[in-house]
Amino acid sequence: MNKRKTNESLKAYRFKRFAKRAYSAFNSMHKVVNIGVISGCMLTFAHSTQTSAQTTSDSGDQMKIAEKELEEVTVTASRVELSLNQVPKQVTVISRAEIERAPVQSIQDLLNYAAGIDVQQRGGHGVQADISIRGGSFDQTAILLNGVNLSNPQTGHYSFDIPINLSDIERIEIIHGPSSIIYGASAFSGGINIITKKDADHKAYAKVEAGGHNLLGIEANGAYQNQVVSTRLSAGYKTSDGYINNSDYDIFNLLWQTRFDVEKSKIDIQLGYNDKQFGANTFYTPEYPNQYDKTQSYFASIKGETGTKLKFIPIVYWNRHNDCFQLYRDGTPDIPSWYTGHNYHQTDVYGSNLNLQYRSKLGITSFGAEFRNEGILSNVLGLEMQNPSGKYTKSDNRTNISYALEHNLLIDRFSLTAGILTNYNTAIRGKYKFYPSVNISYQLTNSLKVYSSWNKATRMPTFTDLYYTTATHTGNTNIKPEDSEAFELGFKYNTSFVRAYITGYIMEGKNLIDWIKDNPDDKWESRNITKIDKQGIEVGAKFSLHEIFPGLDPSTILQLGYTRLHQKKDAGEVISNYTLNYLRDKFTAGLNHPIYKGISANWNFRWQKRMGSYLKYEILKPTQQTPYPAFATLDVQINWKLKDFTLNMSANNIFDKKYFDLGNIPQAGFWLIGGISYTLK
Repeated sequence: MNKRKTNESLKAYRFKRFAKRAYSAFNSMHKVVNIGVISGCMLTFAHSTQTSAQTTSDSGDQMKIAEKELEEVTVTASRVELSLNQVPKQVTVISRAEIERAPVQSIQDLLNYAAGIDVQQRGGHGVQADISIRGGSFDQTAILLNGVNLSNPQTGHYSFDIPINLSDIERIEIIHGPSSIIYGASAFSGGINIITKKDADHKAYAKVEAGGHNLLGIEANGAYQNQVVSTRLSAGYKTSDGYINNSDYDIFNLLWQTRFDVEKSKIDIQLGYNDKQFGANTFYTPEYPNQYDKTQSYFASIKGETGTKLKFIPIVYWNRHNDCFQLYRDGTPDIPSWYTGHNYHQTDVYGSNLNLQYRSKLGITSFGAEFRNEGILSNVLGLEMQNPSGKYTKSDNRTNISYALEHNLLIDRFSLTAGILTNYNTAIRGKYKFYPSVNISYQLTNSLKVYSSWNKATRMPTFTDLYYTTATHTGNTNIKPEDSEAFELGFKYNTSFVRAYITGYIMEGKNLIDWIKDNPDDKWESRNITKIDKQGIEVGAKFSLHEIFPGLDPSTILQLGYTRLHQKKDAGEVISNYTLNYLRDKFTAGLNHPIYKGISANWNFRWQKRMGSYLKYEILKPTQQTPYPAFATLDVQINWKLKDFTLNMSANNIFDKKYFDLGNIPQAGFWLIGGISYTLK
């Protein structure tokens, strides 16, 4: 590790694995956060994995070392780099080791264990899920892969159609609350940045897994590295018959990454492809159980980085998403005559992001500019084309231009970060709008820090919000962009036996977009809700139990988290499809402990209560508005490391609890999955 000096009371230790990733949005934007305060993440804490079978005491020694190292390591979390423990925002970091131990099959499954994240799954194992932060909607969360914004302008339902396997991930970084100055206009309620492995820490890796409902999964990757170039190629395929009728899926991912590292400059290239085909039983409307979806995503980006005192970081990117939605799956008998055919969509997003950073005696100054063009071709969404192209008869296009200026002042235990984002979108045809940000933190003692932040953010309507019109839905081309203003105050407390945090926040949202209806028999209509006020609290603690009970192994870690949200609307008495059905309470608990000689167990418990209600359907007919009931689930994974092999067995929803994330879409019951992986060093 490379030691970097700060003041005498705060010494930061930087690790290449966490801090030097060129792809990391937190690295490219340069703000540090202490992993020792993993906020809201209810996954168990990372520890060094061993390549050979080890005794429980050896594992405990490794955990003790890892605990000390991770107290001091820094990662990046904003536009410019700050010293250790200075980040005045709530941040969740999920490490590679946590991902490897968790009983999950996808990123969406993994995020279920983060107390501050609301995951509404339609199909598990990465088929489709709506991810939101602090009561926001799935369209209000920016999704990034290696620092490149992949948020889908058609609909946030598809924002996680990204070409990545769990074995590709180095870590996941989450910023809670409005973050437009960091991620741009799409980060209305926060952002999630998925960072892949880049260095060739092994030559090859392969994994095979199988489980209930005829699940079969295969992953493989290979890597090469010398002094100038490192390259990595990864592929994965997963299939299942599904847990209910018409919930089968086939998912394929392919990702290639290469880095050129010459002296003080880096160039990173990545190409990716994702293909999904899945039964969508009642996904978008419970009246039609034979829905089906086919999607393909293509992704490419080039990123550079050069300089030290004056650093220049340009990014150029492009991604395309194709979607064929079938209200009646091919082969469905007795399709009614009014159904004229499937819905076809193609979105193209391309852009560039430039970031300049300058260090001086007065602090660190950053200037950024982003150009982003979003376009769609469709037979459903958009304006009528004068010259239709194949199956596409409608289209739309818009360009977003933004500039950001930020300065960071660091004085001993005190830090102040202030900046402003100015944003212009051609679809609004108005003036530039301004979104300021102020963040302050102060280290009260060696163990206790207080921080506060104030931010404004915005979000443009999706093409679905604007144009989606069917027998059950009506789009609205007159809806306005959303705006929000948020304030938060928090404390973080770190000692050798506990790391705890508490954060309170208030948020005011204006012109929030939702699909609503006045009466149960009405069509869903896209509208602006005048105003919604939110107040919330997030609390969490991670206990190193061996520090409290010396007889326990050091790898025994307990982590608890709870979030509570209250929402007040100024929208009248309406039926909401998304915004008013918010997650009020969520409690998560994670326990990792050794069993015997390289065998360990990872337990994850989740309890949550959602506000609002849904229109319950029986025999394809609406019956009554039904409140969302509270529910709890328990998952476990057993891991056994044998030299270069790892065996695992996971059991999800152990008590076979019946529950809904979204109305009328039942989630999977008990599901047993086993796998074996091999790593060639």
